[in-house]
Amino acid sequence: MCVSLVSAVLANDVNKLTIEEQRLPDAEKAMTGLLAPFAKPLAAIARLDTSNTLDQIADIGREGFNIGKRIAQQQADDRPLYWFRLAANAKFRSLDLPAETKAQWIDRFELESRGFGTAVFSKAKIRILVTGFDPFFLDRHIDQSNPSGLAALLLDNELLTADGTSAEVQAVMIPVRFADFDAGMIEKLLMPYFKYNKVDMVVTISMGRDGFDLERFPGLRRSAEAPGNLNVLTGATSQAPLVPLLQGQPLRGPEFLEYSLPAAEMISLAQEMNAPFPVTDNRNVETLTGKKSPASLAELKGETSVQGSGGGYLSNEISYRSIRLRNLIGSKVPVGHIHTPKVKAYDKEKELQIVDQIKLMLAAAIPTLH
Repeated sequence: MCVSLVSAVLANDVNKLTIEEQRLPDAEKAMTGLLAPFAKPLAAIARLDTSNTLDQIADIGREGFNIGKRIAQQQADDRPLYWFRLAANAKFRSLDLPAETKAQWIDRFELESRGFGTAVFSKAKIRILVTGFDPFFLDRHIDQSNPSGLAALLLDNELLTADGTSAEVQAVMIPVRFADFDAGMIEKLLMPYFKYNKVDMVVTISMGRDGFDLERFPGLRRSAEAPGNLNVLTGATSQAPLVPLLQGQPLRGPEFLEYSLPAAEMISLAQEMNAPFPVTDNRNVETLTGKKSPASLAELKGETSVQGSGGGYLSNEISYRSIRLRNLIGSKVPVGHIHTPKVKAYDKEKELQIVDQIKLMLAAAIPTLH
């Protein structure tokens, strides 16, 4: 999967640690043995020089991603992979190499360690791509987990079955950073899947509220007054929501879009199986004229988005960008966003329940994807 974001990496001084990377010592104190499973790939980075190639950097990234998946399978923990990636980037920055080389290596490593290079389907006729997010709000809880990230790691390369039909799941991890979205990460990831009919459903996932929400009407604009993991504020507010960028230009699209997930099936199966968390087809949005819960997209005509059903942060935005791209290409692939129940810091038992219910909801969609 060729997705290049070197320009985003070079936007900052490639020799200096980012705010994310500067949190690493506190994370290691809070979570004993956090990086121990990654000793081999971290040592490999320390030995790099100009004789090494981008393919070798990719191998290190894939090795880290696979170690992170094994930890998730054994310990139900998404956090070590996130912190390994930051430790690895810090080592890349310390190398005595040209800035352009470092930027290219960090870019390629980031993508491979997020599963971008291995998200290729080969096992089943039905193909489902899911995305999860990194932990975020780490200045509140340095040991914060993200159930959506755990779900991505546990679902990657798995087979789900319903009514005798199997579906293969591939997963990638998405950063909580506005710059990566503005640089076009989501569009570059999804373009080949939609353009060349390489997928049958795309489900973006993030941590949200008390239960599960299927976010029906994502909005165009950012309005959350919360930083990303680089502690960057966009300047957006509820009174002055802002249109995000796509490669330097304002993102063009309707104020609201509508998902195409098989919501009825996903909700009803969760109810039938007495799943631990309620599932809501969430239609609530906010516009400059107030809060609304429209029955149809047509009811939002002429409104200016403040919050989509998924809010005014990157959870809403990944949903909007995914659906927008799908519609531009003319794809009929079902696309939509799931908000999971929230967790404070880390809650292994609850997060495993969340992942199990996501599997149930995805399985419920399989019969509709024939």
